[in-house]
Amino acid sequence: MVEGGCYCGAVRYKVEGDAIMQAQCHCRECQYISGGSPNVTIGFPVAAFSYTRGEPRAFQRSDLENGVVREFCPECGTHLVAKPPAMPLALIKAGTLDDPSQFSPQMAIYLCDRQAFHQVPEGIPTFEGLPG
Repeated sequence: MVEGGCYCGAVRYKVEGDAIMQAQCHCRECQYISGGSPNVTIGFPVAAFSYTRGEPRAFQRSDLENGVVREFCPECGTHLVAKPPAMPLALIKAGTLDDPSQFSPQMAIYLCDRQAFHQVPEGIPTFEGLPG
């Protein structure tokens, strides 16, 4: 089981099961959410994810077709998870894990939007967009 939560502790979650993927996302939308860095996420089946304390707020851009639903703490603003409508995934932000050392990127995606100051670990697969 994986557990985590927001900075202030108002919202907590747990995930039961194994991760499907671990990635750095360099897309422009993720740069906004992260404050400029690639977004580092661990993907789990959405059915394995649940909140154990508090209720997050959600945001979805209305100007994008199938915009990602981004859930965050309504108190401190910590971005907790993203849920892409086209995939049954809960993309947990690695920094919200109780033990962030569990994160080890297996790939870097959307390098088409990568900034010069973004670092990609050597030896992991890279993709200009999503993997085929």
